[in-house]
Amino acid sequence: MNALTLPQLLQSALAELPPGPLCVGYSGGLDSASLLHALAELPAARARGLSAIHVDHGLHADSSDWALHCQHTAAALQLPLRIVRVAVPRDSAHGLEAAARTARMAAFRQHLPATGVLVLAHHADDQSETVLLKLLRGAGPEGLRGMRALRRFGNGRLWRPLLAMPRSRLQDYAQVQALEWIDDPSNADTRHARNFLRQAVLPLLRTRWPQLDTAIGHSARWQAAAAEQLDTDAQQALAQCQGLDPATLYWQRWLELGDALRTLVLRQWLRGLNLSTPEHVHIDQLQRQLSQAQDDRNPRVGWPGAELRRYRELIYALAPLAPLPADWQADWDGLAPAVLPDGSCLQLQPPPPQALALSVSLRRGGERLRPAGDAHTRDLRDLLQQGGIPPWLRGRLPLVHAGGELIAVADLWRSDSAEAILGTGQLRFIPADT
Repeated sequence: MNALTLPQLLQSALAELPPGPLCVGYSGGLDSASLLHALAELPAARARGLSAIHVDHGLHADSSDWALHCQHTAAALQLPLRIVRVAVPRDSAHGLEAAARTARMAAFRQHLPATGVLVLAHHADDQSETVLLKLLRGAGPEGLRGMRALRRFGNGRLWRPLLAMPRSRLQDYAQVQALEWIDDPSNADTRHARNFLRQAVLPLLRTRWPQLDTAIGHSARWQAAAAEQLDTDAQQALAQCQGLDPATLYWQRWLELGDALRTLVLRQWLRGLNLSTPEHVHIDQLQRQLSQAQDDRNPRVGWPGAELRRYRELIYALAPLAPLPADWQADWDGLAPAVLPDGSCLQLQPPPPQALALSVSLRRGGERLRPAGDAHTRDLRDLLQQGGIPPWLRGRLPLVHAGGELIAVADLWRSDSAEAILGTGQLRFIPADT
């Protein structure tokens, strides 16, 4: 494949690409300029509705001129171009480079037509940079596989047809075709990790190992095969570990998994719940706490966007819980839902024929209730423990009072008094996250 010219490579790759209109991510730089020009020369690409999209990050004083250059180039090629301007936070905790990429990919995702194929000009040199960056961050097979040539993206696909082609081949093409392109001065700023590798590290490595990019490309493909197999194994292992509630995991089964699967299963589980995934330090902390904590303890490990809590034989995954005011209380007539401070609510269905004189509060300690049909009054603490209610949820359950008497705990228990007061109405508690 490396012997093919740029048009030949694209012509061959197009023949195997799933259907869909092509949209080139066009920055105006040499790489994307070469890709856009070469595709525009192919009737097969134009037949698929070839277009381009330029994202103006607004980070450089000349960014408007760059957008204008891209507009003129697309017009000369008789291709439609969409220019999208984005706001990039300069104070992102992940750095300006990562923030710009996040904003750019979000713009691509938003404007890619349904079933469309976003075409990016990443090449073999870029793949080497990506794999080395992942290696330096301690990534496993999934990260070390590098960039994928084709993957799902929004409502369409993302296609990188040039991953096996060195950048020097693109430079040759651009010079032969007398192309004009933009040189973004930020690409020379070695304060950015990728630029440091590109400018200072990889050129030195290539003097000693000229076949470095080819070798890294081979390794990335091996890692991709390993990652795919591990992903399949992780899906099967997750099915064996997950509880009846999808947001739970049997922690002892999870600990018994091999090292390679344990992390993958956890991250796969959390992604399925739309929760953020942990770093290695959080996973190590979770394993240590689960292994060492006594049975009567409830370990918790959290990170931005998610937390894991153990109760009995299960790990529970949830979004971080904001504390609730312990002295919260509200009058309730039973006609409309009672809304708690965290957004959860308590409903009476069907609503009573007339307003009731009730109040709703949160647990403060010492509450007692005699459940309907029970001969004994019980401490609420004991009821919650016997009912298997996780500790972090106990203080978030609404308690219903009538005349100063506790008559119901959410939709879990109600007293004989509640039977008389509520009649045929059934309490329904709806947590904030549903």
